Amino acid sequence: MCDLGLTLAGTAVEQRIARVDAELVARGLVRPHYWLSDEWFTPDGVPGVAVPFYLAHLRLEKLELAQMLEVEGGDEDTCLKILRHEAGHATDNAYQLRRRPTRRQLFGNPNTPYPEYYTPKPYSKSFVQHLDHWYAQSHPDEDFAETFAVWLDPQSTWPSRYGGWPALRKLEYMDRLMRAVARVQPRITIETELDPLSELTKTLGEHYNQKRAHYGLDHPDFYESDLRNLFSDAPEYAKRPSAARYISRIRKEVRTTVASFTDSYQYTIDQLIEKLLRRCRELNLRLTESEEATKIDFMVFLTVQTMNYLHSGRHRVAL
Repeated sequence: MCDLGLTLAGTAVEQRIARVDAELVARGLVRPHYWLSDEWFTPDGVPGVAVPFYLAHLRLEKLELAQMLEVEGGDEDTCLKILRHEAGHATDNAYQLRRRPTRRQLFGNPNTPYPEYYTPKPYSKSFVQHLDHWYAQSHPDEDFAETFAVWLDPQSTWPSRYGGWPALRKLEYMDRLMRAVARVQPRITIETELDPLSELTKTLGEHYNQKRAHYGLDHPDFYESDLRNLFSDAPEYAKRPSAARYISRIRKEVRTTVASFTDSYQYTIDQLIEKLLRRCRELNLRLTESEEATKIDFMVFLTVQTMNYLHSGRHRVAL
């Protein structure tokens, strides 16, 4: 990966960084430093942000899409959301805000270990809703960064959007806190770059093997009885269309739709669809209803299975 020879200069993500930097400057806050690495992250204690390498070249964005079925930060809106989130971590680090008692009281102990898995509560009003997967609920530091991102967005209507929510207390505190540190010299200014792309010696193949394993399925097969209710191997349906062929045909459409319903990664859903396909072939299952009715039933079925997976507590935190 170090041989890719990429830079942020002249890229679309550089323009988006400039936009978020302008929002920070307008609030009197320090701008992070940025570098290319293998993923989005802000190291502990560093007022800087690592940007994934694939955003620095169109061909690499296409490779990311082919490997992971989506490009995290590839569109302008999502990229700005992630940049504001990471700016929250960088601001937290620059001013050492995690030491403040009220910050710890409202958001929790920042020294809490990151869980391998977390179980979000989608309807909780104690957290802002910003990035997918109810990410504010994953850790106190992510709650802080997500609250900061909502506060920073110049288009945000957070006083009314979160009116009556317990999360409003966090936003009001964030507003007071940022006003207090505005135009104050940050305590940490070192421009450390952790895992810069120029020092990464793994191959693209190794990178994607690791990433696909990270976001793959690792839960038990608890769907077979429902699958048999949706399709059938009974003799009277022997001339009906194959369930496996039909699912293959609608695979991309239902994957995208269910991802939007569940705030789940398309790659995770696709892995579940692949397992369903294999089982349909093994059981020689066939459609019992019209294709239109089957599509609706299958999307409901897939949504339920995905939500069962999310709320089993076995999905991985994106660190």
